[in-house]
Amino acid sequence: MKFQLAINLERLDDSRAMDDVARHTLEMVQMAEEGGFTTAWAAEHHALEMTIAPNPLQILTWWAGHTDRIRLGTAVAVAAYWNPIKLAGEAAFLDLVSNGRLEFGIGSGAYQREFDRMRPGLKQSDAWRYMQEMLPVLKELWAGDYAHDGELWSFPVSTSVPKPVQQPHPPIWVAARSPITFDYAYANRIADGLGVQLESWIPEG
Repeated sequence: MKFQLAINLERLDDSRAMDDVARHTLEMVQMAEEGGFTTAWAAEHHALEMTIAPNPLQILTWWAGHTDRIRLGTAVAVAAYWNPIKLAGEAAFLDLVSNGRLEFGIGSGAYQREFDRMRPGLKQSDAWRYMQEMLPVLKELWAGDYAHDGELWSFPVSTSVPKPVQQPHPPIWVAARSPITFDYAYANRIADGLGVQLESWIPEG
């Protein structure tokens, strides 16, 4: 049996100092590693005091510098908030500095209130289009030179710098709570054999 920890910096209000919250969160991750937990997961949320996680890759890079063995997962990077080249490079950098411990989770996003602030005009129910276009682009960028001309993003020949340590790429997880996303994750798992895993994370709320 494997045990994993999903944790973010959290507080009910600003009466608790942010540095205390950060220190407590890191201590929990270190305790999880000492206790034999396999993975610590960090989410991406914006403008939420209760779930302080503006960049899961930044949080995980911080944890990587204070741990040795526990794997580090994004649960999840919200595709619509990222540029594919930036996400590919930042994820690969985390994989590099953690010595190949990244578990890469990607999703469509959970809360309309966040979309209203991060991507005004985008309905949460339509955000799956960003995730479905983003994921194959990331694989191509991690593999080498790639140009993209899609519905949502276009860019000339580019590549991920650096490249991930894990080849052909870190394990990929898709956050799913709707049939269209379950179907997509399952189809990709069968189609390319590159380790796309189907995991159902039911977002808060």
